[in-house]
Amino acid sequence: MTRVDSGATALKRKGSLLRTVRAVAWSLIGLRKGSEYQQDLEKINPMHIIGVGLAAVFLLVASLIALVNWIV
Repeated sequence: MTRVDSGATALKRKGSLLRTVRAVAWSLIGLRKGSEYQQDLEKINPMHIIGVGLAAVFLLVASLIALVNWIV
């Protein structure tokens, strides 16, 4: 039985930035197909998901603050 290094498998994943942004956007909305989710697990680097996710949350909070300041 061979042991697979998880770091090596993460380095082999080459997902595009657009695919990562789409995956994060659909996750924020809460809608995602099971087959698309499986493809994302195979192709997207987890570190990219964390970075894009943090950026998306920051943009969401900043836009909500700007909207509230504009209304008030």
